[in-house]
Amino acid sequence: MISRRDFMQVAMAASAIYGGSSFGNWARLAAQQAMSQDDLLSFDTFGNVSLIHLTDIHAQLKPIYFREPEINLGVGGNKGEVPHITGADFRKFYGIEDGSPSHYALTYNDFASLAKGYGRMGGLDRIATVIKAIRADRPDAILLDGGDTWHGSYGCYKTQGQDVVNAMALLKPDAMTFHWEFTLGSERLLELVRDLPFAALGQNIYDAEWDEPAEDFAPYTWFERGGVKIAVIGQAFPYMPIANPGWMFPEFSFGIRDEAMQERVDEVRAEGAELVVLLSHNGFDVDKKMAGQVKGIDVILSGHTHDALPEPVVIGDTIIIASGSNGKFVSRVDLDVREGRMMGFRHKLIPIFSDVIAPDAEVAAQIEADRAPFKSDLEEVIGDADGLLYRRGNFNGTWDDLICNALLEEREADIALSPGVRWGPSILPGQPITREDIWNVTSMSYPNAYRTEMTGEFLKIVMEDVADNIFNPDPYYQQGGDMVRIGGMGYRIDITKPQGSRISDMTLLKTGESIDPAKSYVVAGWASVNEGTEGPPIWDVVEAYIRRKGTVNVTPNETVTVVTG
Repeated sequence: MISRRDFMQVAMAASAIYGGSSFGNWARLAAQQAMSQDDLLSFDTFGNVSLIHLTDIHAQLKPIYFREPEINLGVGGNKGEVPHITGADFRKFYGIEDGSPSHYALTYNDFASLAKGYGRMGGLDRIATVIKAIRADRPDAILLDGGDTWHGSYGCYKTQGQDVVNAMALLKPDAMTFHWEFTLGSERLLELVRDLPFAALGQNIYDAEWDEPAEDFAPYTWFERGGVKIAVIGQAFPYMPIANPGWMFPEFSFGIRDEAMQERVDEVRAEGAELVVLLSHNGFDVDKKMAGQVKGIDVILSGHTHDALPEPVVIGDTIIIASGSNGKFVSRVDLDVREGRMMGFRHKLIPIFSDVIAPDAEVAAQIEADRAPFKSDLEEVIGDADGLLYRRGNFNGTWDDLICNALLEEREADIALSPGVRWGPSILPGQPITREDIWNVTSMSYPNAYRTEMTGEFLKIVMEDVADNIFNPDPYYQQGGDMVRIGGMGYRIDITKPQGSRISDMTLLKTGESIDPAKSYVVAGWASVNEGTEGPPIWDVVEAYIRRKGTVNVTPNETVTVVTG
């Protein structure tokens, strides 16, 4: 008798051969260089349950350009495994033709030139059109939001998340989980959560004082679809008080809590769950490890690390879906659930080409209404980009190099630090830079650009700590994000070394001298998690710099030497 795991593997292999995952159809369309809305939304309905997943929108309600990473390094058992392959290697792995729409959507090469032909992606009004089309085909489809939704734009900051909440409400989600939403502060977050008409999930969100599950966040919720009893369990970002300012939400504690996760899975199974779905903001590698540790999860809808994968990854009996970020993709997963077991699946990562998919009028009107009070401020041109501005990648992105340059000059510093966050759209060469563009890569609720002194020894400690958060071989010790961006200083990093030994050859660029552990240096940065940090908001610093320059040209950064073993 064939085992369930063998069945899943066979089903996945058959998908690749017969187009069951629908990516093969997309690749063929890509080769033809022809797209239509019907092509993008086509799907052979399968089984009796449909899931719709979107995650890490970061308040990008309008279509954007967003370049995928050039460098996404895996360590330990994840070295060379998806999602840690990029560019031509990624295209070869998935059979993507060079120059195709999927080349543009999923990899970084020739991004600027391909963007001119294929245009912007995303836009919540286009996403609404996709969701309505799926629901027309499968009216009881379950829409799940993986979090990092109420954060990341001018409008979201000015309305404390309300503009995103308003637009998302029209999509009628069935549940969501959380990360950056907590940086709105506990009071505002709870005000929004308590008014949601759907489930706010987080089995790992605990009351910090009592070490008990927080009452405003359910560990799981139930659905009856296609004759199947379904449990959706939520997992918020585990490292909230470390990666973000804990003083903004002191009532709560988090953590991976995989033992509690196993208890929740066992609990819902005992109550008759025939399908168990984990709506996760762990990050992809953490989800892979959790799939191997926690038994009984059928589907993990992964978020946080912004990976976009055109095929699910199978770990044991669990499939893991990665749906990208910034509104570029929506995932549809159809499942065949019989006799209490998932017997097969069909999946499609739907690219949201904004010039191909028609906007939904209701959602578009809501977005424009909420933008109206800020329209002139959003659209004011501050300067121009002489080259491609992008953020995504383990190391230097040109947007962050620009931010570091602004900190060095505007704050008169020796060294600049910019956080390795993964959100923020790209700007094409020759494109005007508006105030909205600046906010899209800087908007957060703790934006103060500090100016302080740090010893060379302390700088190395900071860099070693960040490096371990990213390159620790145990995924449970990784917090996602990318390496802190450095301006004014070069260094060497060996990601194969243990904690405390990865960073070397630290050099002050303006003098060419080695960083002296005992010497103090003037350091400017932003996004400090420390309460009471003083300084102008980073968006004002960057705006002043771009205005002064007029046209910004960020030269290729060759100051970081990366050793991968």
